[in-house]
Amino acid sequence: MANHAASTQAQVMAAKPVELRQLGAELYPANRIDLSHMDLRLGIDVGSTTVKLAVIDASGRLIYANYERHHTDVRATARELFARAKAVIGNPSMRVSITGSGGMLLAKWLDLEFVQEVIASKRAVETLIPQTDCAIELGGEDAKIIYFDNGIEQRMNGTCAGGTGAFIDQMASLMKTDASGLNDLAREATHIYPIASRCGVFAKSDVQPLLNEGAAPADIAASIFQAVANQTVSGLACGHPIRGYVAFLGGPLQYLSELRHRFYVTLKLDEEHRVIPQNAHLFVATGAALAGESDRRVNFQEVVDALTNLKDTQGSEVARLEPLFADEAAYQEFKKRHDAQVVPKGRLEGYRGRVFIGIDAGSTTMKAAVVGEAGELLYTWYDNNNGDILGTAKKIMDDIYDRLPEGCAIGHVTTTGYGEGILIEALRADSGEIETVAHLRGAKAFVPDVDFILDIGGQDMKCLQVKDGVIEHIMLNEACSAGCGSFIASFADSMKMDVREFAQVATKAHMPVDLGSRCTVFMNSRVKQAQKEGATIGDVAAGLSYSVIKNALFKVIKLRDFNEIGDHCIVQGGTFMSDATLRAFELLTGRDVIRPDIAGTMGAYGAALLARDRAGATGVSTLLDKEAIDNLEVKLTNTHCRICPNSCLLTINDFGGGHRFITGNRCEKGAGRKRGKKNEAPNLFAFKNKLLFDRESLPKETAPRGTVGIPRALNMYENYPFWHTFFTQLGFSVILSDQTTAKTYDKGIESMPSESACYPAKLSHGHIMNLLEKDPDFIWMPCIRWERKEDESATNHYNCPIVMSYPQALGLNVDELSAPNVEYLAPFIPYDKKSELKRRLYELISEQREKDAAAGKGRFCGDHITRAEIDAAVDAAWQTDIEFKDAMHRAGDETLAWIEAHDAHGIVLAGRPYHNDPEINHAIPELVHSFGFAVLTEDSVAHKMLPERPIRVVDQWMFHSRLYRAARFVASRNDLDLIQLFSFGCGLDALTTDQVQEILEASGKIYTMLKVDQVSNLGAARIRIRSLMAALKEQRAELERATAAGEIEEVAPVGVRMADGSLEKLRDTGSSRWSTSEDTTGVAAAFDGRSRRRVPVYRDAKSAAYEKVRYTKEMQEEGYTILAPQMAPIHFELVEELLKGAGYNVVLLPSVDQGAVDTGLRYVNNDICYPSILVTGQIMEAVLSGTYDLTRTAVLISQTGGGCRATNYIALIRKALKDAGHPEVPVISVSAASGLDEDNPGFRLFKPELLIRAVYGLLYGDLIMQLLYRVRPYEAVAGSANELYDQLMADARSRICTINRKGFYKMCQHTVDAFDALPLTHDREKPRVGVVGEILVKFHPTANNELVKVIEAEGCEANVPGLVDFFLFGMTNAINTNKELGTKFKSRISHMAGIKLVQGLRGPINTMLEKSNRFEPYPDIFELAKKAEQILSLCNTMGEGWLLTAEMCDLIDTGTPNIVCAQPFACLPNHVVGKAVIKRLRQMHPESNIVAVDYDPGASEVNQLNRIKLMISVAKENYKNGISSGTASSPDDFRLENEFDPVTHEATMPYTGRDRYGMDSIVNEGADRSSCGVGHGAGAIHLSDEQLAAIERAKEKAGVK
Repeated sequence: MANHAASTQAQVMAAKPVELRQLGAELYPANRIDLSHMDLRLGIDVGSTTVKLAVIDASGRLIYANYERHHTDVRATARELFARAKAVIGNPSMRVSITGSGGMLLAKWLDLEFVQEVIASKRAVETLIPQTDCAIELGGEDAKIIYFDNGIEQRMNGTCAGGTGAFIDQMASLMKTDASGLNDLAREATHIYPIASRCGVFAKSDVQPLLNEGAAPADIAASIFQAVANQTVSGLACGHPIRGYVAFLGGPLQYLSELRHRFYVTLKLDEEHRVIPQNAHLFVATGAALAGESDRRVNFQEVVDALTNLKDTQGSEVARLEPLFADEAAYQEFKKRHDAQVVPKGRLEGYRGRVFIGIDAGSTTMKAAVVGEAGELLYTWYDNNNGDILGTAKKIMDDIYDRLPEGCAIGHVTTTGYGEGILIEALRADSGEIETVAHLRGAKAFVPDVDFILDIGGQDMKCLQVKDGVIEHIMLNEACSAGCGSFIASFADSMKMDVREFAQVATKAHMPVDLGSRCTVFMNSRVKQAQKEGATIGDVAAGLSYSVIKNALFKVIKLRDFNEIGDHCIVQGGTFMSDATLRAFELLTGRDVIRPDIAGTMGAYGAALLARDRAGATGVSTLLDKEAIDNLEVKLTNTHCRICPNSCLLTINDFGGGHRFITGNRCEKGAGRKRGKKNEAPNLFAFKNKLLFDRESLPKETAPRGTVGIPRALNMYENYPFWHTFFTQLGFSVILSDQTTAKTYDKGIESMPSESACYPAKLSHGHIMNLLEKDPDFIWMPCIRWERKEDESATNHYNCPIVMSYPQALGLNVDELSAPNVEYLAPFIPYDKKSELKRRLYELISEQREKDAAAGKGRFCGDHITRAEIDAAVDAAWQTDIEFKDAMHRAGDETLAWIEAHDAHGIVLAGRPYHNDPEINHAIPELVHSFGFAVLTEDSVAHKMLPERPIRVVDQWMFHSRLYRAARFVASRNDLDLIQLFSFGCGLDALTTDQVQEILEASGKIYTMLKVDQVSNLGAARIRIRSLMAALKEQRAELERATAAGEIEEVAPVGVRMADGSLEKLRDTGSSRWSTSEDTTGVAAAFDGRSRRRVPVYRDAKSAAYEKVRYTKEMQEEGYTILAPQMAPIHFELVEELLKGAGYNVVLLPSVDQGAVDTGLRYVNNDICYPSILVTGQIMEAVLSGTYDLTRTAVLISQTGGGCRATNYIALIRKALKDAGHPEVPVISVSAASGLDEDNPGFRLFKPELLIRAVYGLLYGDLIMQLLYRVRPYEAVAGSANELYDQLMADARSRICTINRKGFYKMCQHTVDAFDALPLTHDREKPRVGVVGEILVKFHPTANNELVKVIEAEGCEANVPGLVDFFLFGMTNAINTNKELGTKFKSRISHMAGIKLVQGLRGPINTMLEKSNRFEPYPDIFELAKKAEQILSLCNTMGEGWLLTAEMCDLIDTGTPNIVCAQPFACLPNHVVGKAVIKRLRQMHPESNIVAVDYDPGASEVNQLNRIKLMISVAKENYKNGISSGTASSPDDFRLENEFDPVTHEATMPYTGRDRYGMDSIVNEGADRSSCGVGHGAGAIHLSDEQLAAIERAKEKAGVK
């Protein structure tokens, strides 16, 4: 007789635990016990950094445990642990289960059972700490949150290891301690600094400057732990609040008490609700032992033998590259060539005369150089700064003073790098210089004709293109140090190796690992996976060397043509001291380059030469003497700056004698600006903020209509003047959320549904929370699809998908907004159409609010609001909006006049409206202003000019149109330059940045872009701005020279308008002479005050217009080859045949391979989405293959015309073709959208017969895909489903070009019948897993890493909604959006006709499916719309829009609650229609089990696989629990098994979920609870009649015939 659960639990509680002793990490029995007769289980947890094992007995008591870091050698570590365990407790027979992120491969190698981590964690939690509501588990590189409050729901980190144990180790290494040392430090903390934890590289960029600037180590340590807590809560919880009893699991959370403390503070967790189990680090291993179901028994010796026998077996998930050197001879030839590249040197000993010192205080290292009067190098220093720049500088100067011979004097000292400023104040160094200029000076001394300098340091990457000895183009890594030396150094450190050793083993590697060319933290997962697969350290080191260079070439420099490198290329920086990195650069670029023998100290060498240049003939340095330096003391004090709302925490380093260095202030340290001298130049950011928000509201107490709350977020930085006037006119008191601070982010952290959304979107959560505290009658945050059009020549005037739809994401995820008494209005409104706007606002503000208030939602005060009042308020607000924009235009004109009057220089700091938020722009406007520039916004100059048309990109977003106009205007002025602000994760700006760069560089302007995020470290921004200043200084000197020589004259402004609409006129400069006055600022101030002729204001701006190459009738007649990318293999096979049949010589390109991905990364801005990279990569790989005659080749691509990036694939392809030297290749657009200017006379797709057959092709593609996926998991004969598919597809391809209606339906019926008759076994005994997502990633097997095959291999049935619904979705938009946005009647009629046509053609197929035994018909598109409308507005039409939500709803409703939402990393529409709706779906359907998986070139397939398998395991576990809860006495009493299921002993019957009344489909409370057993031998299952009836109902609902 089986024990009941309660009885078993009582026995467990009564069992006497085994007394264990601890030796290091090992737990072993205190007394010898006989294990030979015990029923033992062994759980092995192979994590990303450690191997843990736990032996338990039948009662779950721990008998033995141990763990060890594997340093990526899993096999050797596991073997040692097993051998040690055998030595301690003998060699008993055990049932063994393996779990963990690295356990899958080990389980495969050893042929042992694998248990998913989430199942192991869940079993351990339920058994050992059953009170838990939520478990947070941090591992080495994995982070998970498991919720137990409503079934089981799991969240796991995706493509990034930020905020995990490895991250903490990396940060501890930076702090010169280990994790426990970091914990000890954090106990003394008094202040928390903002540190990015999304990735370790970003965090280093935050932590290193804090170290360099003297912040307290204790504060930094605690801040690192706080960053981990923030990352876990915001990145994993994704909108599901962490409540109740919270368990903390995993090594970091067990051993680091201060890390737990930061979680307590973040979650506001009192002591009662903190669950800290004993041996939490062994929880997953113990859970694996508890959850294992295998009956196979093994002992330790057998496992050790099996591991030994593996020898050099390697896995195959990670691709490999060619070795760096073919053989030793090649390496020696390489060494000989580079050993000859030496700088001129002298000897310091015995030197007489002046010496000149350069100190390069870098982010991680300190470099120094001493040169003599002739420029000869006398001395160098290179070492880590250990986070102490001043201390290291004192050490250097001590050494130099000790070595300085008698008769030597120091002529001048120049500092550069991160620590430039502090060394000037502390040591009294004579001057400072930006590193880019120092590097150029050093390079020119070595190679006077240098064309190209690439410097890769610890965290900085600088690329300088040089022309005629002057920097022409500067490229720096943006807000992170992806691919820099610090990553290699950290990895070498984790391998317990010196960087030099690490580089040396790389040169000997035979199979370098391909680690991609994305962010280095994304590489981490691949590194670990490759090591688990058996790759050597050398293979990894060589792969890292390749990746660093790929990052530099393709991500930072964005190099398309290696000829751009020129003939004289110098590489320098510490990273290039590695032969492996240097060789990788030469192999990838195909050219020999020059590495000076002092590559690591070239910055210091350049600074020393600058010191010599500046010293003059007799100059002597003001540097402190040796004694003063030895006795130098610094007094540190902290205070808050009160000058602006940023309230920066300042660290004041006081060196005495009036010398102070202040850090922490975002804007105080201006280059070359004397203390006390104020920059009088205008700063329009400050002006705009006042103009936007300094508006008087009615008093709350007396406002007749009550209060309305408006969040100071997203588009309110554009539209607030309109809404303030509108509501004030109606009698509302407008309550604005407070100015954004870092705390705003913290307030909204729990409700953020997507970890990869942009920072401005994330901040909006905090603004909503702030408004809820202010308790307005209702909150207003409308969704605005279209802004008002400012440029009639632009294609469209959309808002970006986030700005447009994110208010609805807030409504779905901020729980407080669902409170019965809270009214939150986030409707779509026709903001660009005045008459429709009046109609819509009357419906919302008057009618809907009155009804809602009557129902208890929100409060309605005052009289009924009439339509006339609404109309008048809209008119007044419309005028206010016009006045606001006019005021900005006038301010721009006035600033330009000020610049001209003062011979100054202006910077247009261009971005989106919300970049005006000081928390988002991190006071960069003030920083730029502090350098002496006037600062303008893009909307203050966008009225001045129109860009020349056509530009290359499709100009579809309104704020981007402003950027293009501003760039065109800047290109026409000598006294303006542009810096673009770009929010991390903004995929749209991956398009705009390239276009703005093209407009500026066509006219010889320097393009500078600053990436901004939650990170507030402005070190990188300072470098870029000062590098720009150095280049502008050179340009100014040349302008002055050319003006004085009469070589250039004032150019008449063409089409340049003033704010009042009048045209600007030619400046009457004549021969007037200007002199530099006291007011001269910016670049002009760098020149002396001698009388000079005025530099022209306007200049010749070269055209950046892009002339499209049309596909002509003549090209078609000549039989041009038309290359088409593969986007949906099943469907496109038929489309290819159709186009060939119509006379077009179309070549459908083969499926994407890694080569296509790499090619895409080379030719596309790497911040763009994965589909853009794939599509462009496919095409460019074909174009460059040599297979096609490019004089007779065209390219075909689809265009949606909507607000997603897909409309701009065509622009990306054109840019790639141009960059590759083939702009003559025409690109043909396939689109039903109008206004795209894509007329191609030689390609006419829209012919009735061809269109009908195209619909046939898509319908048949959907049909055969559905049938194949439905039967293939159950085929009785392996391969029979694919064989049938191949036969039927071959037949369809041969007939599609000529088929008629009757023949088409006959072919469909034959296909249904054939699949209906295919012999199956165990039909519908597997869970169904739906696949939804971005259209290309959803259908393309390469893009989704063969997702359908993965699902089937895991013992499930894939359910992929068809492609036809996507086209129907597009056609419904004019109909569905009419009520909210107002659409044209003609448009609605034509679209409805299209829908009826397609659904009419699909109708007979639905009839066939209904009559079949196995298949279900397609849903009506309007039925899908109704399902989506329960959750969000049908105006969400960008990307896959509401269809994605509808498909998830439909899948859940029809028995497929397990769903993979596949999307490109940072897909903007999917933040709302995908990730943001998951929480609401869980609330509506508790059985839903959805995992959002990001796909990206840098993503680890293993990580994706783990997350998908995790979801499938949860599905099976959920089902088991559902069965056992109502019909059996224990889970083991009821089991339906499929012997062919690769997942051993898991319940595999489809989860049928809950019926519409909320009842479990299998549970019948009145059923006979008599014991029922499963007869495995006879296959008989004995159930009561009621239970059988419940199962039949469930089968019917699940579609089982």
